[in-house]
Amino acid sequence: EVQLVESGGGLVQPGGSLRLSCAASGFTFSNYFMRWVRQAPGKGLEWVSSISSGSGSTAYVDHVKGRFTISRDNAKNTLYLQMNSLNVEDTAVYYCEAVAGPSYDYWGQGTQVTVSS
Repeated sequence: EVQLVESGGGLVQPGGSLRLSCAASGFTFSNYFMRWVRQAPGKGLEWVSSISSGSGSTAYVDHVKGRFTISRDNAKNTLYLQMNSLNVEDTAVYYCEAVAGPSYDYWGQGTQVTVSS
């Protein structure tokens, strides 16, 4: 059974940091392109960051560049998102997504990140 389980979300003050994790199982994690996608309250899905299967290539949406860092540990089947200098606009449910083609697209259940004073 394919599973993606996010963790690490929570309540943090503006300017704070959180590290999200996404534990993968049931598929060959190292073969998959991975993404973090978020959904803010009342808004649609927003791509945040992505990383290639071998970690050689990363990308970020402009407004998180320099604050967020995506990484992966293929030996541990885990994806990470280090989030620094958080602001209220980062409040959202964060999802990890595994992609290896149109028929191979998996999502986790999400983890809530709330940035508030």
